[in-house]
Amino acid sequence: GGEAPENRPVRRGRGGEAPENRPVWRGRGGEAPKEAPRPAGAWGRSPRKQTRPAGAWGRSPQENSQFQGETMRHASITRTTGETSIELHLKVDGNGQAAVNTGIGFLDHMLTLWARHGLFDLKVQAHGDLHVDEHHTAEDVCICLGRALDDALGERRGIVRTAHSFVPMDEALALVAVDLGGRPYCVVQAEFVTPRVGMLGTDLIFHLLESIALQGRLNLHAQVLYGRNDHHKVEAIFKALGRALDTATRLDPRQADSIPSTKGVL
Repeated sequence: GGEAPENRPVRRGRGGEAPENRPVWRGRGGEAPKEAPRPAGAWGRSPRKQTRPAGAWGRSPQENSQFQGETMRHASITRTTGETSIELHLKVDGNGQAAVNTGIGFLDHMLTLWARHGLFDLKVQAHGDLHVDEHHTAEDVCICLGRALDDALGERRGIVRTAHSFVPMDEALALVAVDLGGRPYCVVQAEFVTPRVGMLGTDLIFHLLESIALQGRLNLHAQVLYGRNDHHKVEAIFKALGRALDTATRLDPRQADSIPSTKGVL
């Protein structure tokens, strides 16, 4: 019929090598036989690489968020009272950049390392009645931080939700466990031997963590298992809080776009 025969043997030369520039066998019309369509997964390319499923290996939280039809998870909070004026910007899917200016050096230090270890991007500009004391400014900054976290997470679809972290700081060891289930509660077990660290009173640590938990609608349990230096104890708490929240806020590809609760709402 003029068609090229299937499995046609190759003519070889005296040395057994196939001749170079071998002419193509053509059919009656002179056309070269058409190449069969390449099947999916042929020639070393796996179907998984050709069409990667949602939430597949190597997908960043930003990509997961965009795949789920969400915008980047971020929030901006402005709070102005007769005691303070605060602007705070939080990006959950960040890389740990922070620019914090509260007028309270030790609080700036704690929030900066919280962002760095939790891989959050955080900007804070605060002005408060520090001529009175640090209480109002520190409290309102943490209120804004909790609100920003709550706003950025929205309905909290697809998140891991619960996590914990142990963090050592020299001789001190802290544990923080969180649940972003929408039920605010805070328990802090820590003993401090000095009245303040820098410009921040150690009695405020409990209240600051409680403010984050209440406004962020999360369970927050913090415990200093042991330690001597109060600076190290507080620093271990804030680092552990950042790392626990980093894990709890991650998007789990197995959750897809579902609410991580049997109730269907958080």
